[in-house]
Amino acid sequence: MRRGLFHSLRFEVVAILVAGVFVPVALTGLIEGGWQVEAAVAWSSRPAVVNSVIGVVLCALTSLLILRRLRFFPGVAVARSILPVVAIVFGVFIAVIAGFRLEYSNRVIGACITAILATRFAITAVRSRAKGLLYYLVPEGRAKLIKDLRGATVLLLSDPTLKGLPDCAIVADLTADLNPDWERFLAEAAISGRPVYHFKQVWEAETGKVQIEHLSENGFGALVPSIAYQKVKRVVDLMISMACLPVIVPLLAMCAVAIIWDTDGPVIFRQRRMGFRGNVFHVLKLRTMIDRHDGESRDISITQSDDDRITKVGRFLRRTRLDELPQVFNILRGEMSWIGPRPEAVSLSSWYENEIPFYRYRHIVRPGITGWAQVNQGHVADVEQVTEKLQYDFYYIKNLSYWLDIIIVLRTVKVVLSGFGSK
Repeated sequence: MRRGLFHSLRFEVVAILVAGVFVPVALTGLIEGGWQVEAAVAWSSRPAVVNSVIGVVLCALTSLLILRRLRFFPGVAVARSILPVVAIVFGVFIAVIAGFRLEYSNRVIGACITAILATRFAITAVRSRAKGLLYYLVPEGRAKLIKDLRGATVLLLSDPTLKGLPDCAIVADLTADLNPDWERFLAEAAISGRPVYHFKQVWEAETGKVQIEHLSENGFGALVPSIAYQKVKRVVDLMISMACLPVIVPLLAMCAVAIIWDTDGPVIFRQRRMGFRGNVFHVLKLRTMIDRHDGESRDISITQSDDDRITKVGRFLRRTRLDELPQVFNILRGEMSWIGPRPEAVSLSSWYENEIPFYRYRHIVRPGITGWAQVNQGHVADVEQVTEKLQYDFYYIKNLSYWLDIIIVLRTVKVVLSGFGSK
């Protein structure tokens, strides 16, 4: 589908390289050379400047590709992702420079970071005023389900003809027994180059959930997510955990002092949770409540809003998610991952398995400290909310990838800062 000049990759690359790199480097060179072209050219040939320009170009293109990829994931506000993505990419670049002790120019890097951020926000602002993707709906079968989507423009087709239709995508229930006129219409739409989507595909992309009906209809393929990526993810989990230990251990020590000062009892709370492949393990958390339990009682395992068992220090730890820090040791032991479905107490997991079909399928990946359901929904307790949470978990399992993990990391930062979903 033609998305216009402002949505093209070519426009984005040119804009970023010209406005984000060439212009600030040229201005910096002129300033350094006293506004003399010859001096500016001589300045630009210095090793520190060359290294900085090469690194800045790589960072600009890398952040461009990441942000373009993020646009295709549901619930991601690209404008809110610009600053953290650019910061992470340039942070890696600066770490490489420091690690290899390369020469660099602070002024070039600083000027380009500012210019790249300004250019990226300008491109996003221009795009937000451009006409977005329209969905035109074939009014047969179960496709009408997507009419209630909040984040998409969905219009109902009245006649099976392409005449007069604007630039749009066609959505239909491709498994339904459609009228022959609508079948011919869909074939003609596909031949004309218009995208034709099955309604479930659109619903999942716009909501970030997977519908739970029959396991064979969920589109999981072989029902086993990418084994290769899970192995890579495990290695990354270990590397990040080891790198974070020097920071986490002092934080744990400070939190421990606060817990001991606030109330009597142990610092670490251990609870039996259902984990990877249905194996039970003891999750580690900083104690945030007065009452302690091992996860066998369903009623006690449910944390209510403004639960009077939560201590003063515990409420702060929960809101900032610092109570989850000890789970780095669960990760090192192979029981958890940084990202994945949250592990439930054994009693709750058994209850949900009896009430919700296919609930046990979520144990096919390692549980995580943060996950797709946590950044979209927050804390849940009753069965109806758990069913919705399961839709988010199944979407994560179905679309397991490093791109989705990046989105979850970025949104987790927002969750921690806002206290969203904590109880």
